[in-house]
Amino acid sequence: MPLDGDENLDIQAPKQFNTTIIDAAECYQTAEQKAADYFKSLYQQVAFKTYVPTLINDIQSWKQNHIHRPSFLSCRFGRNKKPNPQDYYNYIRWLDYTGTLDNYLDRSISYIFMRDLGKALDSPVTQERIRKVVDNLKDQLIPSVTLDKTDRTETISMVGLYRKAQKEGIESTLLWVMDKIETMTHHLPKELEAEHAQRKLIKIIAGVLMHEIEEMSDKTSQDVRSRKLEEAIRLGYSYGLTYPLIDDLLDSNVLSFEEKNRYSNLIRTTLITGCVPELVEWEGKNSELLKYVQLELQENFEYIKAHLQPENQKSFFEQAYVFFNSQEVDGQKDLSNPNYTNEDLYIPIILKSSSSRLIARSVISAPADIGFDNRTFYYGIYNQLADDFADMFDDLKEGSVTPYTYYLKYHNQRQDLINPFELYWTVISNLIHNVYHSDNKTCELILDRAINGLKRYKERMGNIKYDEVMNLFASANPDFNNLLQKVVRKADDVDFFDKLLRDRIITILKNERAERESFVDTMKAVSKQISSILTIPKTIEDPLLNQTLIDSSNYCLEAGGKQVRPLMAWAMSVKGYGLEPKAIAPLLRSLAYMHTASLIYDDLPSQDNADTRRGKPTLHVEYNIAIAELTGLFLTQRAIQELASLDRFEPNIVLQLIQYVTRRTEDICKGQAMDLDSKGKLLTLEQLNTMCFYKTGIAFEASIVMPAILAREKEPQIEALKKFAHHAGIAFQIKDDLLDAEGDPALLGKLTGKDSTNNNSTFVTVLGLEGARKEMWEHYCQAMEELDFIPHNTSFLKQLLNYMVKRDH
Repeated sequence: MPLDGDENLDIQAPKQFNTTIIDAAECYQTAEQKAADYFKSLYQQVAFKTYVPTLINDIQSWKQNHIHRPSFLSCRFGRNKKPNPQDYYNYIRWLDYTGTLDNYLDRSISYIFMRDLGKALDSPVTQERIRKVVDNLKDQLIPSVTLDKTDRTETISMVGLYRKAQKEGIESTLLWVMDKIETMTHHLPKELEAEHAQRKLIKIIAGVLMHEIEEMSDKTSQDVRSRKLEEAIRLGYSYGLTYPLIDDLLDSNVLSFEEKNRYSNLIRTTLITGCVPELVEWEGKNSELLKYVQLELQENFEYIKAHLQPENQKSFFEQAYVFFNSQEVDGQKDLSNPNYTNEDLYIPIILKSSSSRLIARSVISAPADIGFDNRTFYYGIYNQLADDFADMFDDLKEGSVTPYTYYLKYHNQRQDLINPFELYWTVISNLIHNVYHSDNKTCELILDRAINGLKRYKERMGNIKYDEVMNLFASANPDFNNLLQKVVRKADDVDFFDKLLRDRIITILKNERAERESFVDTMKAVSKQISSILTIPKTIEDPLLNQTLIDSSNYCLEAGGKQVRPLMAWAMSVKGYGLEPKAIAPLLRSLAYMHTASLIYDDLPSQDNADTRRGKPTLHVEYNIAIAELTGLFLTQRAIQELASLDRFEPNIVLQLIQYVTRRTEDICKGQAMDLDSKGKLLTLEQLNTMCFYKTGIAFEASIVMPAILAREKEPQIEALKKFAHHAGIAFQIKDDLLDAEGDPALLGKLTGKDSTNNNSTFVTVLGLEGARKEMWEHYCQAMEELDFIPHNTSFLKQLLNYMVKRDH
């Protein structure tokens, strides 16, 4: 068969390279011929319906373990009391209580070993490995579902991931990949769903990690293990990036026809020559996107190439080319064309579905494994057809050509078209009996997965739509279809942990995005409201005062800023305790005045000697040192005056609040004195943490404890808030230190490098950049963990903490 689309492409290697490392035509034709032979075999089985009696026997045997009378425990819980899998922790707890967790995990892990790692399940070595993974996973799951919320760490959260990374000694790599994923998400156009891209990328990274772990033995030292895991994460990201930035981008309508052609030629040239062409100058509305894409892909392509063993290099580029070209051939199809043959429809998806998994192993330069290669090649189309079945109506709406959408549109006028649902079951029969040699466990797992897919589809689409689909795709074989629908209705115990985990990841990503968007909108609105109430009005009686201290105060207050402390107080007051926004306005002004006063003192020549703040000259530069000192004192007193005007709260509570604030103001002054005394001295980490807490953490503490005092919060919860503030404040300060060392002065609104100029001890000078990042995330994790002890709405504080450590100014 010809290489569709190749003959019209003008592919030239970069001028500095005059050779290619693969013969593109030959490697694709070889792969295409193998796919054609496989398809021919499947076609014959479909034509003669040989899969029907075989699978009827298989399903009759299979259903003995899946259709049974309710047990005592299931009667006690009742079918309606079985938790929804969306309720992750209760669902796992239910599996454990009913004694089905072991089978559930064994089924799930065995399937991953078969699908993602290409293992044969009849191998004793594989079975032993699965058992160890299941035991380890169960040991992690059981405590997490039996613990109270306050003692539970969400594994999929940043805190859970970071804690696991710490155990493996790979924290820096985790932070690197999280930053990379965040940056990629930021650059993705709206047409490409961010959650889908993140989930796919995470899945690829996990797949490469699994392959690497499988290649290690129990005798691998921790140092070697850490290094290999770090490489696997980076390689997984580098390979996984091709899905959103190549496949999804080329499949979308984001790029113009000319941009797609130019971009495809760039990718093709890279895979054929092994070298990335010189940076292309892009123009138009997509220029920034394409510039980022090319630079990011170039960086990660070079990383993969540098880590390939010489003996694996050719096979990697051949597999990558087959994958890319088959994707492109498949993506160029037009649903309005009624003339595609069965071979046109199926051969490219056999190629792309198998080569994508083969690459995951070759990218880590794993040793050759003929059994793995064959199993993976024949298995790929099974997953692809299952995915295409689940997405057929979405694909049809988008005009995408898949075996299902094409059959939906043309089955009445094209009697020669293969029914893709029949081919799907033919593939299953072929896998069970010809690839996996009728192994009982493999048969059980593949049928589990297939029935689970139909049950999920039926639940998602509803009975009426499901029946319509089955009438179209499954009615040709009534005996088989009747049996199939019976097991779909009645069979149980076919769920899979990876599906549960996938759904949970999607839910978490969507919830986090919604919370983040809500936080940004709220922060903008509330910041604007706070700014509008900070300006100190002038009084006619004191014209001299109007021209000096009020003007100088408003000069600082109107300069903008992050308003982090008033925002924290607003979040705790309004979102956490339900206090009236108008009632707490004096509290917000007090915090803003106090913080502004501290910055005025901080900038003085006798302290940090700063010339700019928030993009403007500092107060002592704009006015003079004396006015700056007096303005700081004026704002401090004004802050106390604001607290005294909290007239909607009981006087004894307001007095308690003022007493707390005055004590904490003393502590902040002590922290600044520590800072001044530390200049030119090399502090220990303990000293730095103490000084940082007094300088920054106490102000954060006040921002959330003051609302708690007004709301008459109980002491244990106040202690939890103090611990949160302690760690959040240090994390915030470390981020400031990092920004001073490597931030953008234009975004910061002030010059960088002041800490170095002033010979200050900072987390960067004490720990270095990498050590400071680790320390920041350690305090981030501890702060997040403390929020679990607070029985109020803390989502805003979580997002605020995320903002603190991810900000660029």
